[in-house]
Amino acid sequence: MKIAFSPCPNDTFVFHALVHGLVPGAPEFDVTFADVDVTNTAALDGRFDLVKVSYAALPWLLEDYRLVPCGGALGRGCGPLVVTRPGQRIETVAVPGDRTTAYLLFRLWASTPYQIKVIPFNEIMPGVASGRFDAGLVIHEARFTYQRYGLTSVVDLGQWWEEQTGLPIPLGAIIARPSLVDDATGWIRQSVRMAWADPAMSRDFVKRHAQEMDDDVIDGHISLYVNNFTEDLGAEGREAARVLLTRAADANLVPAVDL
Repeated sequence: MKIAFSPCPNDTFVFHALVHGLVPGAPEFDVTFADVDVTNTAALDGRFDLVKVSYAALPWLLEDYRLVPCGGALGRGCGPLVVTRPGQRIETVAVPGDRTTAYLLFRLWASTPYQIKVIPFNEIMPGVASGRFDAGLVIHEARFTYQRYGLTSVVDLGQWWEEQTGLPIPLGAIIARPSLVDDATGWIRQSVRMAWADPAMSRDFVKRHAQEMDDDVIDGHISLYVNNFTEDLGAEGREAARVLLTRAADANLVPAVDL
C-alpha cells in the first residue's frame, strides 16, 4: 500500500509505528517522503492510497479521495507567519506552494497585491535574509527559527485566523481512497497513540528525516502540531476546515466543496 507524508517531525512521529509494521492488522507500506507543496499536486493522479496534503488542496482531490478524521495537523498557535527583514518594504513574497493552506490564508488576509514567488519552503528564509525576496510565508519549524536569520514577523496568520473565526487552523489533512477510510482511521489512531505512549520509540526515525534541527526544535515542533486533533478531528476540527474552504470559495479562491 502506498503512503506519502512529509519528513517533518510531526509526520514521522505520527506515522512511525504504522510504517514500521507495529500497528496490528495494518498492511505493509511503500513510503514516499514529500512535503505538502509536492503531494498537493502529486495526489491528483491518484498514485497514493494514503497521503498527507494541505486542507487548501482538498477541493481538487475529493473526487478520488476522502478526508480521514485523524493524523493531520490542526490546532491553535501553529499557523504560518509572514516574515521579513526589519524595515523592509514588501513587494515580493515567497510562498511554499500555491495550494498550501498557508498561501490560502495569506490570500484571505492580504489587502495589498504582491508579487508572488513559489519556491520550496526550506529556501524561503535564506532567500528573504539575502534580499532575494522582500518577505516570505513560512511554515513548520520556521516558527521556531526565523529569528536566527535576522528576520521579524509581520503577521501570524494562525492568530489572525483564530481572531476572525474562533476556530483552530486546519493546516495538513490525511486523505485516503474511499474504500480505505475506515481502516485507515483505525490504523492511524493506533499509530498516534503508540507514539504518545513511547516517544523514544520513533526518535531515531524522526531525527533521521528532520532537516538539521536540534532536539529542542524537534520537540517543540511535535508538541505544537501533534495534539488532540491529530487523534480525532472531531466536530470542531471539521467546522474549522468547512469554514476555511467556504470562505475561500466565497472569495473565488478555490472551487466549492462539501465536507
